[in-house]
Amino acid sequence: MNKTLGWKLGLSVGVLVLFLFGIFGIPKDFSGRGLLAAITERIHLGLDLKGGTHLILQVQVNDAVNGDSDRAVERLKEDLRTHKINYTEISKPDPVGHSDQIVLKGVPPEATSDLRSVVSERLPEYDLNSGAENTWTFTMKPQALAELKNRAVTLAIETIRNRIDQLGVTEPVIQEHGLGQYQILVQLPGVDDPARVKDIMQSTAMLEIKQVLGGPYSSEQDALQQHNGVLPPDSLLLRGRSIGGRTSDDTGEEYYLVTRSSAVAGADLRSGGATVGRDSNTNSPDVGFVLTNEGGRKFAAFTRAHVGDKLAVVLDNRVREVATINEEIRDQGRISGGGMNEQNAKDLALILNSGALPASIKYLEERTVGPSLGSDSIRAGIRAAIIGMLAVLLFMLVYYRGAGINADLALILNLIILLGFMGYFGATLTLPGIAGVILTVGMGVDSNVLIFERIREELRNGKTPPSAVEQGFAHAWITIVDTHVTTIVSAAILFMFGTGPVKGFAVTLTFGLLANLFTAVFVSRLIFDFLLSRKQRGEALSI
Repeated sequence: MNKTLGWKLGLSVGVLVLFLFGIFGIPKDFSGRGLLAAITERIHLGLDLKGGTHLILQVQVNDAVNGDSDRAVERLKEDLRTHKINYTEISKPDPVGHSDQIVLKGVPPEATSDLRSVVSERLPEYDLNSGAENTWTFTMKPQALAELKNRAVTLAIETIRNRIDQLGVTEPVIQEHGLGQYQILVQLPGVDDPARVKDIMQSTAMLEIKQVLGGPYSSEQDALQQHNGVLPPDSLLLRGRSIGGRTSDDTGEEYYLVTRSSAVAGADLRSGGATVGRDSNTNSPDVGFVLTNEGGRKFAAFTRAHVGDKLAVVLDNRVREVATINEEIRDQGRISGGGMNEQNAKDLALILNSGALPASIKYLEERTVGPSLGSDSIRAGIRAAIIGMLAVLLFMLVYYRGAGINADLALILNLIILLGFMGYFGATLTLPGIAGVILTVGMGVDSNVLIFERIREELRNGKTPPSAVEQGFAHAWITIVDTHVTTIVSAAILFMFGTGPVKGFAVTLTFGLLANLFTAVFVSRLIFDFLLSRKQRGEALSI
């Protein structure tokens, strides 16, 4: 064997060993079960094979816009007070339909210049337009509005991913869902309890701390009667119950009248800043929280102006705690209550720590894939792959005789490299991914057919076997590269814009095509050269 064949054979064997390790790693035992366990440990199964939970959520981005404009209202009030600019009313006339608009009334004409300076400096993301009777309308700029909504979706994905990580789910899919506006796709293989998943994700709903204007009321009618049938402007009536004031047999809910704007929102809390502690006076459990620098500044101004008033911890538009402000609170505070126990405190700390979503979420679709369906899919997919593979191997042996063994060895190595790729990269195998494997087998056969038919043509033209092999590979190479590159580009587009299963198909197809370029051209040529080196001059080639 010459040196060229020697290093090519060594490279091929090295590649075989390398990717076998990618498939199996180091098995604990070499029995059938041990090898199967080694494969499933390195190649993860997707939702459609393993079973699990499929959810599509929609981020209520209007909540994020409302929160931002509410904070803008508070900043504007503070700045107008600082610059001694008089006004009669500042409000959001349509919080549902136009949450990005603020209306300011009663500003004297001589204060116009000062008002424009305040807006350009403190609210640069808003356009300012004048109206009749000294009315000014603040409208969020389209670019700032779009960025705020997109940022809300991005932050929601990050928060949900952090919460799902606590489940220990292998290879969860949490990403923006390209088929709908502001939607998130959540796929959790192996999790067949969607109620539990929803509870965990709902615990990350939007957190706000608001001033309590009235309550508790026993019902909505009671609250309306207390205010002559009309709620005060810029106020909300929310259901809930104070954890600290709840007893073990008290399961009823009450109603609280709170401000529409928030003193503190979930984004103002430091990550993991809520902890369970003990009240220094009563030794009962309480919950401490830590705010960011900006959040602390806002909360200090709020609590300084409302000593003696009550504040409500609101999660997902439900009151979870009501407490009295005893003194100015800056970046740290404590929530306590006579009826709070250890479990109440832990629950409240969890709520505070998980309340970083910038907007609430709505469930649009919920689907559970049972493990039996996944098992059926695996069996059907593997059966299809084995039958297709055997049919292709048999066809190549019958039609191309000795050269068919060459093609069969290349195809087997192709599959080993493909599965090894998936093992090394931790790719998830889905049902469409199995289809990608089968398609890869077909592409591999196509490459061998191109090469073998070209070699046959050269032999019919009177070329010697070595020359025919040389010309066959040289002429088929360009066509093989062209077909593979165009298919890889198509797979890349599927990967960029597809959902989880479609991405699985794109990944396996790409890996398979790259492997096929190596096996169909390099390994197949190596086998031909090895066979030709063992033949006598002029001896026929079996093809």
